[in-house]
Amino acid sequence: MSNPAATEHKPSFLERLSQSRNGLGFLFMLPAAVFLLCFLTYPLGLGVWLGFTDTSIGRTGMFIGLENYIWLWNDSVFWLSVFNTLLYTFVASVLKFVLGLWLALILNEHMPFKNLFRAIILLPWVVPTVLSALAFWWIFDSQFSIISWVLMEWGIISRPINFLGDPNNARASVIAANVWRGIPFVAISLLAGLQTIPQSLHEAAALDGATSWQRFRRVTLPLLTPIIAVVMTFSVLFTFTDFQLIYVLTRGGPVNATHLMATLSFQRAIPGGQLGEGAAIAVAMIPFLLAAILFSFFGLQRRKWQQGGTD
Repeated sequence: MSNPAATEHKPSFLERLSQSRNGLGFLFMLPAAVFLLCFLTYPLGLGVWLGFTDTSIGRTGMFIGLENYIWLWNDSVFWLSVFNTLLYTFVASVLKFVLGLWLALILNEHMPFKNLFRAIILLPWVVPTVLSALAFWWIFDSQFSIISWVLMEWGIISRPINFLGDPNNARASVIAANVWRGIPFVAISLLAGLQTIPQSLHEAAALDGATSWQRFRRVTLPLLTPIIAVVMTFSVLFTFTDFQLIYVLTRGGPVNATHLMATLSFQRAIPGGQLGEGAAIAVAMIPFLLAAILFSFFGLQRRKWQQGGTD
């Protein structure tokens, strides 16, 4: 006759799952995975599928293979949007990095009212993008621009500058607006990285006779490189996919001079009604975004580069 007390207790599935580190981690990640599956994976898959169809608003399309992409390959407006997007992303990202790093170095020094200045610097990032775009729309107005008025009062120019009506001026204007909005993100992120660098390293370098530039080049920059890689990856992604700022300021004009791939995709898909063509333009953005992500990922794996050496 068996003793019930001696009978081995078999744990249930939930008990085994709670005792397993991998199983518990999977359980915690399951809600996030479901969220990403519903709101990221499905729209992405649907967009890729629409790019291979001739779907339009109000009409279910048919599978047409690569016809949308062949059409885009011969579309001069599409290639102009690619050029605009690359130019916009490169120039704005470089300016945001240089100005953001300079601002972070200043805020990292001992100065009065430092916390107040940090809060003020965050304002361009906190203000809604549409509100910022409307403010810049008035600043760049062809008749009532404050910039033109000041320059005319100083006798530098004789008539108002056509900021948003001239192609080159329009490109420079939207880049300036993006830089103004994006600097706080870069500056505060790099400032957080600067504060993790031990002060003893700078003191030791100063005792060895290193100048301010040498300390920055040999101590600050190598230790800040991983943060720079992550911050600039996000900055490039945000800039490359920018839509609201361009759409409110110029809607892609004049003569498509400020059309980015994101705004052209929206224009072709929603106002133009060609969902398949718009989706194809959006899908064409993916290789550029993957290139930016992979550049940052492999850059972070290069330990010598992080430490200021050469590979």
